[in-house]
Amino acid sequence: MRITVDFDRCRSNAVCADLAPEIFEVRGDGYLYLLKENVSGSDITLVEEAVDGCPTQAISISDE
Repeated sequence: MRITVDFDRCRSNAVCADLAPEIFEVRGDGYLYLLKENVSGSDITLVEEAVDGCPTQAISISDE
């Protein structure tokens, strides 16, 4: 599955990074970084939690 982040909506509040630190990271510059663009297996569950937990709804996943 492919992860997409709408960086125009993202406020780098780190909810996703707390839920899935191996996929999302907020660095010292205050910006969110996507560490993996494509995920499978147990990572999908973590990303789904991040999608649900994102307060700005900036994260989505697709079957691409």
